[in-house]
Amino acid sequence: MTTLLTGWMLYSLWIVFGFMALDFLVGLYHALRTKDFTPSLILSYLQDTLYYVLPLLLLASISVLDSTGWIVKVGYYIGAFGIALKYLLALKSKL
Repeated sequence: MTTLLTGWMLYSLWIVFGFMALDFLVGLYHALRTKDFTPSLILSYLQDTLYYVLPLLLLASISVLDSTGWIVKVGYYIGAFGIALKYLLALKSKL
C-alpha cells in the first residue's frame, strides 16, 4: 500500500506539520521559561501525530480507491484544515 500524495495534499501535510512544530516550540519555550518541563510535552505531540497525521495518510492512501476521485480528497483537505485550525487556535491561546 503506497501513499499517493498529490501536490496540494503534500502542501497541506507540510502546513499541518509546520503548525505542530510551531506550537511545540512555543510550548517548549514557555515550559523552559517557567521551569515546568515535563516529558508529557513531547509525548503529547507524538500522540497528536498518531491521532491526527496517521488518519490523513490513511485517507491519502485510499484515495486511489475512490471512483469519483474527489470524495476522499475533500475529506483529507477538511481534516488537514481542521488540524491546522486546532493548532492555530492553540498558538493564539499560548501567545
